[in-house]
Amino acid sequence: MSNVVITGANRGIGFELAKRYSEAGYSVTAVCRNNSKQLTELDVDIIEGIDVTKTADLLRMKEGLGNTRIDILINNAGLLNHDELGDLDARMLRAQYEVNAIAPLRVTETLLDNLESESKVALITSRMGSIADNGSGSRYGYRMSKAALNAAGKSLALDLKDKEIAVVLLHPGYVQTDMVGGRGDISPATAAERLMQRIDELTIETSGRFFHSNGDELPW
Repeated sequence: MSNVVITGANRGIGFELAKRYSEAGYSVTAVCRNNSKQLTELDVDIIEGIDVTKTADLLRMKEGLGNTRIDILINNAGLLNHDELGDLDARMLRAQYEVNAIAPLRVTETLLDNLESESKVALITSRMGSIADNGSGSRYGYRMSKAALNAAGKSLALDLKDKEIAVVLLHPGYVQTDMVGGRGDISPATAAERLMQRIDELTIETSGRFFHSNGDELPW
């Protein structure tokens, strides 16, 4: 049985990924800061109380996983604040950078010994992290943090190539989650289904690329 680890798995896209991978026969470990009733109803292992920005919590996550081989690691936990010019909050800019850019890198590093040849690392990013695709401005902290995550993902792909661990950067789409107040044009279930398809297609030859969940390759 293949093992999948998903951060931010208590709701939204992360929950749907946990649900669908479990239904598909994978052994799923759902990592979250706060557990949820819907998550406890799934046939998954749960490591709760994990703030992905805190070293002690990452070590506790690692302890909970032990020596389990991770076939798919999905860094999904994220934070969005609607930063507008003239009303910027430096604290919130830093918080988004910590959660969206630094934490996925640290999670991956913490679990590096659990990743083996043919393992896959998926970083849930956003097309808002694309500099070339920015046609609307604002959202400073989110855009900057996702651009930084994209840079980290590209470096990870290069650093992990010799170990035959593939890395992909995935934009889920405009998804109807709490993060965007329920707005969006696709459901979390549809986004999860598409993301799973992209992860399934991932090979070492396509490692380090940036895709929309619909399969389109996105510009940096």
